[in-house]
Amino acid sequence: MKAVVVGAGIAGLVAARQLGSAGWDVELIEKSPGPRPDGYMMDFFGPGLEAAERIGLYPRLAAVAYQVEAVDYVDGKGRRTCSLDYNQFARLAGGKILSLLRPDMERAALAALDDVARGRVRISYGAQVSRVWSDHDGVRVTLKGLPDAPLAGDLLVGADGIHSTVRAQLFGPEDEYLRPLGMRAAAFTVPGPLLDERFRNRFVLTDSIDRMAGLYNLRTGEVAALLAYRDSTAAAVCRGSGDARERLQGEFAGLSAAVDRVLEACPEHVYDDVVAQIILPGWQKERTILLGDASGAVSLLAGQGASLAIAGAALLGDFLGPVASADGIRPALAGFEERWKPVVEEAQAAGRRAASSFLPRSKAQRLLRRWVIRASRVPGIDRAVARRIVGSH
Repeated sequence: MKAVVVGAGIAGLVAARQLGSAGWDVELIEKSPGPRPDGYMMDFFGPGLEAAERIGLYPRLAAVAYQVEAVDYVDGKGRRTCSLDYNQFARLAGGKILSLLRPDMERAALAALDDVARGRVRISYGAQVSRVWSDHDGVRVTLKGLPDAPLAGDLLVGADGIHSTVRAQLFGPEDEYLRPLGMRAAAFTVPGPLLDERFRNRFVLTDSIDRMAGLYNLRTGEVAALLAYRDSTAAAVCRGSGDARERLQGEFAGLSAAVDRVLEACPEHVYDDVVAQIILPGWQKERTILLGDASGAVSLLAGQGASLAIAGAALLGDFLGPVASADGIRPALAGFEERWKPVVEEAQAAGRRAASSFLPRSKAQRLLRRWVIRASRVPGIDRAVARRIVGSH
């Protein structure tokens, strides 16, 4: 059995690994020239962490995790306004939690391919899809520059992100499924140190209105930055543009001295995109299945994108691993979607709820957020905070 996986992000890498470990031959196609360097610090917990333990990926992730002590909200002068202890956050999240830089997570998943799928997965970086076909006889993928040599297989996995080419060609235009949440986000790293010593091992978030900057000191001596802000044009402009650096400097200038220093060092090319979800009525078509952000992006507001990517990819491997003939592919895909879609939809609902408070619109909303964080230590209230932060997982 042979699978073609489009997209070597976290979902695609884990899906390729699990299929390869089950005896499938896998062609993994990625348009980027190599593992992507851009990304932000994120919390990894819930179903993805459980799946990572089950499939043997957890040790590699734990090896590159950061030891975060707290999340500190600071005002324009760098003074703490409220703080969330990370041990408490881990408890609210249901136990274990890892803090990971997205590029580190992707590289760990890449390195883990040889753990169980040695020789079964072939990766082609810098290979851009031009056309895909999927019918009852199989799948074919044509790459730009190689129109006369299409890849053929029994299964196609579209794991190529929120702006999926596979989805656009087989399921319809992006604007039919993309649901912007009225914000944009950017992520990049800059040379440090730009944060003072009192914020070592702590996430620093600006306690601001309609925009937020999150900063963290990395073990490399750099600072990772995540910037989010309201943008009424988000529905019309989904992809980052060449003026991202100038736009970010205009949006965030004066937020704090630390943010101003980060903006001065902002690279010309950064991750910059709309904060959005993908809402699809169905994820499968003939022998094609969409996975990860391509099928059900939850947005960074839900805090579970990487977790769902790994858990979903592992579950897909569970359903497809035992398949020994082409006749078993479509029933396996149907079973996967039936099992996994409700989980993703619940996470998306949590993300939409979080959107209302992620960037306070007024001083009153900002004060309410401070109160909620401070009250999160109170028994009973902590459970309500947990539902707000992590949903039911």
